[in-house]
Amino acid sequence: MRTSIAIAALIAGIATIPAAHAATETFKGTLSAAAEVPPTQSSGTGSASVTLDTSTKQVTWRVEYSGLTGPAMAAHIHCGAAAGANAGVAVPLGPASGVASPITGSATMTDAQIADLTSGKCYVNVHTDKNKGGEVRAQLMK
Repeated sequence: MRTSIAIAALIAGIATIPAAHAATETFKGTLSAAAEVPPTQSSGTGSASVTLDTSTKQVTWRVEYSGLTGPAMAAHIHCGAAAGANAGVAVPLGPASGVASPITGSATMTDAQIADLTSGKCYVNVHTDKNKGGEVRAQLMK
């Protein structure tokens, strides 16, 4: 009987401990040539999804694209610029030798990069040989 009461008390105590769940936030955007600064002449399209784990500061991404003027040579998350402005690379999304669709991966962001991400000042850019500054872009929004 005492064992049963002790087990019941233990289970009740465990049930009151809050579960430790990481908070995540997802940011998405639609890749287009019109969103580039300046806009490009491309029929490329696609989508970008970036999920932030706020406890570890890790981001994971999935970027899909099609219709570019040539093979993607690089892709990045750029931070520090709202739509209509450009910023430097914050997170490379793949190897420098090229990035095939879909691009997936993860990395850790700094506090400043996270602040930019959560305030709409980060974007995904896919670069080609013809459009070295970026062929398609997606501003990341929550």
